[in-house]
This record gives sequence, C-alpha cells and structure tokens, in this order.
Amino acid sequence: MATLLSCSGSQKLACSVYETSAQGKALTPVDTFEPTTSPPITVVLQPKERFQTITGFGGSFTEAAASVLHGLSPANQKMVLEAYFGEEGAQYSLTRTHIASCDFSRQNYTYAPVAGDINLTQFSIDPDRADLIPMIKAAQALSKEGFKIIASPWTCPPWMKDNKSYVGGKLLPEYQPAFALYFSKYLEAYQAEGIPIWGVTVINEPHGNGNNWESTLFSPEEMTQFVQHHLGPHLEQKGWGNVNILGYDQNRAGLPEWVDAMFRDEATSKYFAGTAIHWYESTYDYFPKALQYAHQKAPSKYLIETEGCIDSEVPHWKDDAWYWQKEVTDWGWDWAAPHEKYLHPKYAPVHRYATDIIGCLNNWVDGWIDWNMILDRQGGPNWFKNWCVAPIIADPQIDEVYKTPLYYVMAHFSKFMRPGAVKIGCSITSDAVMATAVQNPDGSIAVAIFNPTAEKHTLDIHLNTIQTMITIDKEALQTIVIKTN
Repeated sequence: MATLLSCSGSQKLACSVYETSAQGKALTPVDTFEPTTSPPITVVLQPKERFQTITGFGGSFTEAAASVLHGLSPANQKMVLEAYFGEEGAQYSLTRTHIASCDFSRQNYTYAPVAGDINLTQFSIDPDRADLIPMIKAAQALSKEGFKIIASPWTCPPWMKDNKSYVGGKLLPEYQPAFALYFSKYLEAYQAEGIPIWGVTVINEPHGNGNNWESTLFSPEEMTQFVQHHLGPHLEQKGWGNVNILGYDQNRAGLPEWVDAMFRDEATSKYFAGTAIHWYESTYDYFPKALQYAHQKAPSKYLIETEGCIDSEVPHWKDDAWYWQKEVTDWGWDWAAPHEKYLHPKYAPVHRYATDIIGCLNNWVDGWIDWNMILDRQGGPNWFKNWCVAPIIADPQIDEVYKTPLYYVMAHFSKFMRPGAVKIGCSITSDAVMATAVQNPDGSIAVAIFNPTAEKHTLDIHLNTIQTMITIDKEALQTIVIKTN
C-alpha cells in the first residue's frame, strides 16, 4: 500500500495517491492522469498556514462490537483487528469506549450495583471481562504506535439519580462526590488491566435520547459545576489529573450554549481539556459556524468528534453500491420536529462520512471517532434494538466478514493523517469538490479530496513552486501523500 508513485506534471512531486470510489476502488493505489473536458480544479497547499494539531482518528470499542468479534474464528478476529490497528491497516490512533452499559450492550449494567454504596466498596468492572477488555487488549497488541482511549458513561448508577432508572433522570446533588469517585475507580481498574485511559467525557448525550436507552440529564451549568467542584478536583487529588476531561458530548448545533458555560472564565475552564461532539443533528450539515464558535471560545482546548454512525438502518450485506446511494435515512427522517426536518434528507453513507470529516478538519476539529467498529448483519447486538451500521459487518454464524466502503473512507484519514500532524492551509476552486490537508510529523503532506459529482475532474495541485496534475474519478475519495523532502 505504500508504493511510491509519480504524479503527472513538469516538475513532479514524489507522491502516492490512493482512491476509494463508487466504481469499486478501495483505498487502491492509482497512478493515472487523464485530461478531462471540464476545466481543472485548482488546489493550493499552504504549509506555512498552520491550524489545529491532529489528535487522531478511529472507532469505538463496545460490548456489541466485542461480542461480534469474539463470535468469529481466531483467524477472522485477527483479520478484523489487523484491519483497524495493524501496520498494513487503518492504524487507528484515537478510540472510545463506554463506562458501564450503553445501548450497544447486551443488557443494562453498572459497575456500582449496590444502592447507597457511596464509597463504592462493591465497584467492579467484571461485566467487561468477557468481551470488551479482551478486544481492547488484542488491539493494543497489534498497534505499533498505540492509540488513545476516551471513555464515556451513558449514565451514572441508577441509585444516584432522582428517577432510580438507567434511562433519563438527573444526578442527585448528594451523590456528586460518589459519581466523581466512580470515574477514578474506573480509571484505576482499567489501568490495572493494562489499559490506560487518555480522556473521559462527563456523560454521553446530556440532553438525553428521547428516554430510549441509558442516559443522565445535565444542563450546561450543571455539568460545568460538577466538573469544577467535583470531578476535576477529585481526579486531581487521586492522581488522575493527566486524564483529559471533555465536556458536552452531543450534537454540534448545541455547542454555543455549552462552551459559553464551560469556558465562561478561568475557574470554570480549569478542568476541561476540551469539548466532545456528535454529528446526529443533520445528515449533511457539519455546522461550521458552531465549530468555529467553539474553537474561538477555547482556542487551546481539544475539539473532538466522539461519535457518528449511520443510525436507524440495518446494514446492507456485501452491497457496496448501497453505501454510495442516496437511499439512507436517519432518526430525524421520522422523528425530527417539523421545523428541523430539512436537516435530515436522504443521503449516501460514504458521502456523509467524507463530507463530515473534511468539514470538521476545515473547522478546527482535531479528532474524529466513528461509533462501533464491527456489528452483525442486523446492526447489533443492541438491547434496545437501536440498529446501526459499522464500517465492518460480520456474520459469526457463517464466519464471514464484510469491509464496507465506510471502512476505507475512515482509513483514508486515519492511516495517512497521523497524531501530531498539523492542519495546513488548503484552498480549492470548487463548490462541489472538497479538500483538506495536514502536514505529518515526518514532514509529509496528506491531502484528502472528495468528489461527490458524476464526472471525473482534473486536480491542479500547487505546493510552493511545484504544480502537479492528478485525475480523480467520479464519486471518489482520494488521499494524496506528498513527500516534501
């Protein structure tokens, strides 16, 4: 996959070009230049224009993913993990997991099941030992450079809430110290397993999820107060001050009110390392104004997409074409309020992923995490039957694995845009074709180009005094890796 190619041009750049397309390419090396009838699209790279530092790209370890993985043969288990973490695979560098149960668990569970146990003497991560922990450890063994893990609770233990339920309700004030302790107990237990946790979010989706699966409700002020007076000081006192606390952890349109509360002043900002976001508010809008606002409010803090997936769909099995077609609907297609319906038209899964990741990178987002790494043909298992699509689908009954086109889209970014890379200036003379670029720690430049149109285009790429022509196929995503030395 690392074959060095030469792009067409009078003064050639040493570059490798990889393409995934509706015509069947799957992170395929290409070395062709075909003049097109339409005028060239100019892409200008400006390495001296420097923006955010990249934290990483990757996906999520869930009980659902781990149980599907462990239902496969040892050979296929290794193949899936190599695809995500091996040197020849996507080389995921930033991941997420859940603290106790989530919708993609087999059942509800908490690590602190005994009501009133405020010292958490009965705390135990035993429910994770069958599948989840072994999956993470197997990934660690394959990853040469390692990967960061962000851990998120979907709910505090139900007995700490006003409604005593896994779903909905608020954390009672008298249990705020106990919930802070819950985090340090988790960090300690996972560290003992050899799994260091890089960051945590306070709660997944603090606005709730329509009272469907595990949740705990927080307002921006309530979460900020909890972090400022309980979680932050507690983790610091327990020796976990290096663990990054990310606030919010829900859809982007709500960003302004959250960052206004979190980063109101030095005291409220102290323990927040950054902000976590999801993409479910729209099937096409990546909310650039909200992202820009969040960055401007806290320019030195992380801004990380912690969850996105093709939701409310049963995945199509070995049908690449479906992932390129605008036939897919999301929850908002049916459930969004009438005045928000316009945000949820049908879409093509590949288009949505490529557009969102490039749009995020162009608006200060430094990390992008997909949801489940692998699911079964139903889009589960999921105790709530909240079916979704993953980049890799498997059928344990027949021991078969299907890498969907979404896997290759993720690899276009995770493999070639490495942690520590810096987003650089990248302009494009097209309203239809998208582009972004980073400079990696080794000096190489990785450029991602997404062409959603029905025609091929010539890309006229400029880097300093060098001009190079590349052809991108119709409905295609390219990553161009330029060796600057």
